[in-house]
Amino acid sequence: MPIQKLMTAAAIAVTALTSMPSALADDSTLTFANYRDIRDLNPHLYGGEIFAQNLIFEGLIHLGQDGVLEPWLAKSWSTSEDGKVYTFKLRDDVNFTDGTHFDANVVKANFEALLDNANRHNWLESIRLMVEVESAGKKSVRVVDDYTVEVEFAESYYPFLVELGVTRPFRFLSPKCFKEGTTKNGASCYVGTGSYALKNNVVDQHATFDRNEQYWGEKPEVKSIVARVIPDNQSRLLSLRSGEIDMVYGLQLINAQSFKQFEKDPRFGTALSEPVSTRMLILNSTSENLSDTRVRQALSHLTNKSIIAERIMLGLEKPADTLLAKNVPYANIPLTPYDYSVAQAEQLLDAAGWVKQGAVRKRDGKAFEITLSYDSDKVVERTIAQYLQSEWSKVGLKMNIVGEEEQAHRDRLKQGQFDLSFNISWGTPYDPQSFLGGMRKPVYGDYAAQKGIPEKAELDKQILEALEANDEQQRQQHYTYVLETLHNQAIYIPLTYEQNRAIYSTKVQGVGFNPSQFEIPLQRMSIKP
Repeated sequence: MPIQKLMTAAAIAVTALTSMPSALADDSTLTFANYRDIRDLNPHLYGGEIFAQNLIFEGLIHLGQDGVLEPWLAKSWSTSEDGKVYTFKLRDDVNFTDGTHFDANVVKANFEALLDNANRHNWLESIRLMVEVESAGKKSVRVVDDYTVEVEFAESYYPFLVELGVTRPFRFLSPKCFKEGTTKNGASCYVGTGSYALKNNVVDQHATFDRNEQYWGEKPEVKSIVARVIPDNQSRLLSLRSGEIDMVYGLQLINAQSFKQFEKDPRFGTALSEPVSTRMLILNSTSENLSDTRVRQALSHLTNKSIIAERIMLGLEKPADTLLAKNVPYANIPLTPYDYSVAQAEQLLDAAGWVKQGAVRKRDGKAFEITLSYDSDKVVERTIAQYLQSEWSKVGLKMNIVGEEEQAHRDRLKQGQFDLSFNISWGTPYDPQSFLGGMRKPVYGDYAAQKGIPEKAELDKQILEALEANDEQQRQQHYTYVLETLHNQAIYIPLTYEQNRAIYSTKVQGVGFNPSQFEIPLQRMSIKP
C-alpha cells in the first residue's frame, strides 16, 4: 500500500478511537469493531444492528448452535393436530431490565404490535395468516393464563418456530417502551429481558452494553461489551493489530485478503464457519435481453465459479452449483449443475438468435448489452463483476457495471429496474422457508426477476403450499418443484457458498458462530487475563 494511503488510514483510525475506552484497560470488557452505528434497535422493525438486538432482546425459542430449537422464554410448546394453533408455556421468573415482569400479557402486547404494523412484515407468511384470523373476528393471540399463550393461524404453518428463534421481529420489548400502545412508529426506549442492557450510545462512535446482573438465566462472563464504529476496513485492521479493539467479526467487515494475512500472525486467532448462505447473481427474466431462458442458461455456463472461489475468495468460499446448498433442509435434490463450458454457452446463444458478428453478438441487427448493478460498498462484488465483464466479452456479450449506494441498490431490485445484480440467499436458519417465501412478494429483487417466466404463478402457489404443508413428503414435493423450476429457468447463477469469518486477539475465548450469520454470539465469549 502507498505510504500516503497508509498514513491516511492510520489517521482515520486514531480519529475514530478518540475519547473511547481502551480495550486494554479492563479485561472484563470485550471491544469489537462495527462499520456503522447501532441505529434504531426497536426489535419489531428492521433498522437496527442485529448483534445489538440479540444482546438485549429475547424470544420464546432459542436456535442452538446446530439450529436445534431450544426453550428460552417459553419453557415448552405444543402444536395442534391441524398445525394451526401453537401453545406456549412461559417462564415465570423473567423480568425486563426496567423491572416489568414478563408474562402472557406481555407476549400478547408484543405480537399485537406486530399485527398493528402487518404491512411492514409482508415477508412473513405467519403475520399474514394471523391477520386472516383477526379479519374473521377472532383473536389470533390469546392469553390462556398468566404464563400460557396461544397463537392461531388461518392455515397450518410449520416455519413459525424457526421464525420465533431469529432476532427479529418476534423478540420482546418492554411495554413501557411502546408509543401509544404500539411500536410501528418507533420505541421510546430499548429495554429487553436479555443478558445485556444498552448503557449508552455515542452516535457513529461507540455503543456500550453492560451485563444484566439480574438476568434470569446463566450470566455471560464478559461484564461489558463495546462496539466501536470504524467504517474503514484498513482502519479496523490497524486498530486490531494495535490492541485498541479485540475482534473484527462478519463477512461484511473482513475480506479474504485480510483473513489470510491474519491467519499467519500468531497474536491472533481466525475462525471460519460452515457455509451459511449462497452468493449469487439474479437475472431479471423481464429484461429484454435476458427474457430467453437459453440466454440465462448460457450465462450460467460462462461463469467459472472455481475461479471466483479460488482466486477472488482465496478459497474461503466453495463453488456453488445450486441455488441452495445440499445441507439446507429440502434442498438435497438431484439437479444437473451448469458446468463451465464456453462451447455450450455459444450454442445456446446461437440458438437464441444472438449470432456473433465480429467482436459482438447481435440479434435482428441489435448488439447484446446488459447492465450488472451492485452495492458500491462491497468491493468483492465489484471484483467479481469486473472478472465476469471481461470473460463474457470474449464471446461477444457486452456487460456494463454500475455500483450504487446500498439503499438505492435495494430499491432498484425491489422495483425490478435491473438486468442482473448480486444477491444472496437469506442463509441459515432462514433458508429455505423465509428466502423462498419472500419471493412471493416484492421484498427484494426475486419477485420481479421471476415475473417473466411462465411458471411464476405456479411457483408462488407451490411455495405457499410448502409453507402450509403438515406432511413432510408433500412439503418436499413442493420445495422440489420450486428449486427445480428456478434452476431450469436459470433465474439465478449461484457463485459460491458464503462462510462467516472472525479475526480476534488470542485473549478472546469462545469465538464461534450462530446459525444466523447476522448474529454474533458474544454471550458465549470470554476474556483470558
